[in-house]
Amino acid sequence: MTRYKIPDRFRAKIWIRIDGAGATHERVEHMKGLNTTRRTVRFAIGWKITDTDEAAIAKQPDKAWLAALHQDGQLHAHAGVAELTHLDERAAVWGVRLLVRRVRPSARDQRQFTALEQHIGFKYVIIATNLGSRGLRGIPGSHHVQFIDAVHRDHAEVENRVRTNKAMGLRNLPSKTWNVNLGWVLACNLAADLDAWTRLLGLHDDRELARAEPQRLRYCLWHLPARLISHARRRILRIRATWPWKNAFLACWQRLCALPAPT
Repeated sequence: MTRYKIPDRFRAKIWIRIDGAGATHERVEHMKGLNTTRRTVRFAIGWKITDTDEAAIAKQPDKAWLAALHQDGQLHAHAGVAELTHLDERAAVWGVRLLVRRVRPSARDQRQFTALEQHIGFKYVIIATNLGSRGLRGIPGSHHVQFIDAVHRDHAEVENRVRTNKAMGLRNLPSKTWNVNLGWVLACNLAADLDAWTRLLGLHDDRELARAEPQRLRYCLWHLPARLISHARRRILRIRATWPWKNAFLACWQRLCALPAPT
């Protein structure tokens, strides 16, 4: 991963986030082994909760729970986080730090409750990390459980991008031929990349469009009611004046045109 996917200048400090499916001894040990004198690798990984973990959670005193944070730093009214490392013997076995998050459950979550969760009324999630008490250099407060929890939960953005890729055509492979499907997947991923960078660079301050689904963006921006005409050796795009997203399109277009040429 670090050898082929990450540019050289960004390999000195790496932060890895993985959901619960990746919590294996082999993967944890591999990520620890990526640390060298020239490279610092920190990770936060989802954790499958066992009876041992639940016993540690049950010992957690009420005063140890802190309000969780949203990604913008605001307090989360219905979630809490706490350090579990000192209560959970599995932390020493794996050589990691364990943080626990509790949240008021939805109706769907309640169908999958364990006995402890049914008794207490919270849904629990555990994060394993090798980020120690010093945190990240140059980032005050990065050692804190609230910081680590908020940063790790932002990993859910990956699922949003997967959904976007599917909406770009990835859910429908057109052929039984491998090479045709290979080209289709490549085209879908290119479209998803263009969609992601357009949102980030051109629509970042538009609350409506920055997080809109691809289908809505097609309607608002990509399928534009306009005419492309030529006059005095210039090409002019005439956009219908009554189109509600005219200004959003123009702002996005101007920002993208102002970007420096890639080198």
